[in-house]
Amino acid sequence: MKKFITIILLLCAGYDGANAQQNFKRVDAWLDQNAPEMGGRAILMIYHNGKVTYTHSVNKMSMRQKMAGKFMAKKQGQTADLVDYIPSSRQAIASCSKWLSAALVMTFVDEGKLNLSDTVGKFLPVLAKIGKGKITISHCLSHLTAIKAASLKDDLAEMRSISSMDEAIQNIARLPMEGEPGKVFHYSNVGLQIAGAIIEKLGGKSFQALFAERIAKPLDMKNTDYGTGKVPLPAGSGISTPEDYINFLVMILNKGTFNGKRILSEASIAQMQVNRVTPDVKVAYSPTEAGGFGYGYGEWTMDKGVVTSPGLFGSFPWVNFHKGYAAFLMTFYIKNEGRNRRYKELKTLIDDVTD
Repeated sequence: MKKFITIILLLCAGYDGANAQQNFKRVDAWLDQNAPEMGGRAILMIYHNGKVTYTHSVNKMSMRQKMAGKFMAKKQGQTADLVDYIPSSRQAIASCSKWLSAALVMTFVDEGKLNLSDTVGKFLPVLAKIGKGKITISHCLSHLTAIKAASLKDDLAEMRSISSMDEAIQNIARLPMEGEPGKVFHYSNVGLQIAGAIIEKLGGKSFQALFAERIAKPLDMKNTDYGTGKVPLPAGSGISTPEDYINFLVMILNKGTFNGKRILSEASIAQMQVNRVTPDVKVAYSPTEAGGFGYGYGEWTMDKGVVTSPGLFGSFPWVNFHKGYAAFLMTFYIKNEGRNRRYKELKTLIDDVTD
């Protein structure tokens, strides 16, 4: 009888394994099918049950995409990178940076050096002088400052011309308001730039140094930083790799711990996931690819128990607490048509794999 039960269990295990493999084949097929619309290249990593269970890279760059890549690289005085993505491929991650930056700010909250209810005028008098002093740290992390940000193109052009964090804040101080803080959601670079300036003052170090010390080093993110510009853009200048970013997602999945070390408190992880785009909040601007998602601190609430922070160039990190996995899709393309649908399709496939 025991032998019979053992055989049944082995057969069931074999069935589950075969089912998972079949689902992974569906994921492979999805990547093959969608890569041409995602810049021609993509790599997906999945962490589940305490380890990376899936890594797959696709390179289907068309001649046109390769020529565009060479042109852009030449324009920037660089050599075009057209090879297959690997886990250590380093690339700009745009708004995926927001999640990292919000987590960095939350380390100061955990230490009691900063409260989410603190007003920014307490640390940055220039904002108080122009009527923006009552904006809170919470507003900064959730795009609820009610500051009417410049267009992304204009904002990035301005950032390239400034030479200090103080100058960046002076520029923000001159921007108009479009409502009451906490009552207007406008997805932009503004809030995290203010929060970044505040933690520089609290920490006595540059934003880059604080990130390296508090997030990158303890999470073994050896190839992640905020670029070489004079002033980092906490909301979008991050550069990372799939293997680095997956470590960050593992910390989020594990409610603030990584390799047995606490990086963030469980309370902070929970706060980051609270959707603050409530019915009484006016949505002044939300990117098309977010498609109805809610927003917490540095992360979108995709579904209950599912959080994400996709970037302008198409990279898509997410954590599904209900299914117990984290995943990161790295891509590089600008056209955002169909992204929201693709995000949901891919998530559904991975949900099936982790059943």
